[in-house]
Amino acid sequence: MHGILNGTCNYILSQMRDSGRGFDEVLAEAQTLGYAEADPSFDIDGIDTAHKLAILTAVAFGTEVDLPSIHIEGIRRIGALDIAYADELGYAIKLLGIARRTEDGIEQRVHPCMVPKDAPLAAADGVLNAVVAKGDFVDKVNFVGRGAGGGPTASAVVADLIDIARGARVPTFGVPVGKLEKARPRPIENRFGAYYLRLMVVDRPGVIADVAAILRDHQVSLESVLQRLRAPGDNVPVVLTTHETQEARMTEAVVRIGELEAVVERPRVIRIEQF
Repeated sequence: MHGILNGTCNYILSQMRDSGRGFDEVLAEAQTLGYAEADPSFDIDGIDTAHKLAILTAVAFGTEVDLPSIHIEGIRRIGALDIAYADELGYAIKLLGIARRTEDGIEQRVHPCMVPKDAPLAAADGVLNAVVAKGDFVDKVNFVGRGAGGGPTASAVVADLIDIARGARVPTFGVPVGKLEKARPRPIENRFGAYYLRLMVVDRPGVIADVAAILRDHQVSLESVLQRLRAPGDNVPVVLTTHETQEARMTEAVVRIGELEAVVERPRVIRIEQF
């Protein structure tokens, strides 16, 4: 199960893509329109998405709500440059909540993802939320609807009040809470997938070779390298995408790359998801 669970973040990322504006400017607009709170941290840092994912995971798999086991990243570090490079590479950037039952436990994670532009989730723009669930017999089912703004919020509140007034009582998770199972969490370090890596480096000979050597030493294989600007001696962006590799290897490699003298900013990493 995976999906866009926060309309505020989806609005911000959609507007950044459509207008080319930066994160702070679009966030201020979202606050003016009532899509973001005065203190937007709960939304943009992924906490709201994580809460919803924890509940959906319990419903989907019959397991106890386990918020502490969710890996959480927000969208603060997504820049207009990342949005533009994603588009060039054939992807859209979305903040996703992802839950999966695996042989070694329940995987739960919240973070920005690059998804192919032809994927159903990529078409869910603005304040829309979208959830894709894959079942044993139904294959994939999609649920799409508005996830931010006064109307959708008021509708949900009134619906709950009506249920209370009617005395409608059903198990929130499909089964009584006492029957939910304790699940073994699967750490994000076990994730296996591809990655987008953007570096800001001093434009001089040997930098790409040094980066490639670190990735090689950590068994990370490169798929592509993009360097559109040339300014010898100045700082320029370099974008790399990798073939599938283990999260733990990629994390260690990025730490090493960030320590290179020629790398002048903290590397930005976005996971690439192929659903």
